[in-house]
Amino acid sequence: MSTTLTPVKSFGFLLDGHWISNGQITEIRAPYDGEVVGTVAHGTRQHTEAAIAAAVKAFETTRRLPAYERQRVLLHVGEALRNRREEFAQVMAREAGKPIKAARTEVERALLTLRIAAEESTRIVGDVLPLDLAPSATGRWAILRRFPLGAISAITPFNFPLNLVVHKIAPAIACGCTMVLKPAPQDPLSALMFAELVQQAGWPDGALNVLPLSNDDASPLVTDDRIKLFTFTGSGAAGWELKRRAGKKRVVLELGGNAGVIVHSDADLATAAERCAAGGFGYAGQSCISVQRIFVERSVFDKFTDLLVGAAKKQKVGDPLDESTDVGPMIRESDAVRATQWVDEAVKSGAKLLCGGQRRGSLMDPTVLTNTQPNMRVNCDEIFAPVITVERYDDFNDALRRVNDTNYGLQAGLFTRDARLIFRAYEELQVGGLIAGDIPSWRMDNMPYGGVKDSGSGREGLKYAIEEMTERKLLVMNVQ
Repeated sequence: MSTTLTPVKSFGFLLDGHWISNGQITEIRAPYDGEVVGTVAHGTRQHTEAAIAAAVKAFETTRRLPAYERQRVLLHVGEALRNRREEFAQVMAREAGKPIKAARTEVERALLTLRIAAEESTRIVGDVLPLDLAPSATGRWAILRRFPLGAISAITPFNFPLNLVVHKIAPAIACGCTMVLKPAPQDPLSALMFAELVQQAGWPDGALNVLPLSNDDASPLVTDDRIKLFTFTGSGAAGWELKRRAGKKRVVLELGGNAGVIVHSDADLATAAERCAAGGFGYAGQSCISVQRIFVERSVFDKFTDLLVGAAKKQKVGDPLDESTDVGPMIRESDAVRATQWVDEAVKSGAKLLCGGQRRGSLMDPTVLTNTQPNMRVNCDEIFAPVITVERYDDFNDALRRVNDTNYGLQAGLFTRDARLIFRAYEELQVGGLIAGDIPSWRMDNMPYGGVKDSGSGREGLKYAIEEMTERKLLVMNVQ
């Protein structure tokens, strides 16, 4: 049974405390049925320049705000979001094609992110250092504090149109930085609705600016030296090119992956299969930590694969507003076309299709492949679709090598009860995080999150994002 969509109003963009609607108007259409969800006004390069100037000016206010005031804003935003949680979930389900169950979960995660940010705003601590380590330093000691960097620019992706926006904005508020944010063009409504909440909470004019922009008009967000940190979540190719253009500013990149999972023979296979299906097919596989490659010890491979295929076939594909839907549409039909082409290529090159592989418009059936090769695009690239490959291994060290045999390194999963194997994997896997006893798709919003190799640099997660957004400054005291 489908839920009823709350009507969505049209949006301008937020610039220096004002909502501006005189730009180019773009319709936001639902990826499931193409219906218009809402409209947004696009900014120009001149608007981008003005937003940066506003953020720089507002920083003179926000950098002096006491912790209790920054916390008050975050708590106020959280309460406002809580009161409109179903409206936000409905909008995400329509504009992003996210199943309504997953959209509601994302709202709850955003609320948690705000709560953690509010807590962290009051515990940005420093150090007291003794310096009298030599006769010449007698009587000297130091204070080390963190100070906000300044104006920050941010670009967010389509796949978590609320929580990943909150993961940029909330730590900036917590530490007193200002921001210019470019939301994803496919689903900017959630970000603009959230910007309304921040403005209503009393965050100073110009301290948050949210503008739908073309890539060309957004260029100053990357190149302008007034921006002190650029934070980007999106594709690897785009992220590393933007970092190259960013100049001297700090850059945080949260990029893609083709996450690997190891299933050892001592694992609870039913649980592992259910979790891998959830991690590989949830939100149509459109997550940078979606399960893509699974390596299973040979003695349990057939049993696990049967369980995985069974779990895949139970996934309901369809209307994201249907309460029973597990797998909604991909964000664009062209992405579903690309993913099915990659599956077809693999099958033509010898891979075996165990289930799925079909699409209907932007919907793609959960797909499981085996007998694949490492150089097939379903393995070596990020497919960002509901597609999983599953292969055998005989030696655990070989499984570790195969998980590492990729340009990516975001997160990995490991199912085993053997603590020795867990710690060996922790030492050897080239990833930003290892999830033992679960899938790489698992994330809690306070943990440091990010990758190595082509998967990015820097870390998100509130405390760790605040570290990226602040600068240590030393005060040396000579009391003699």
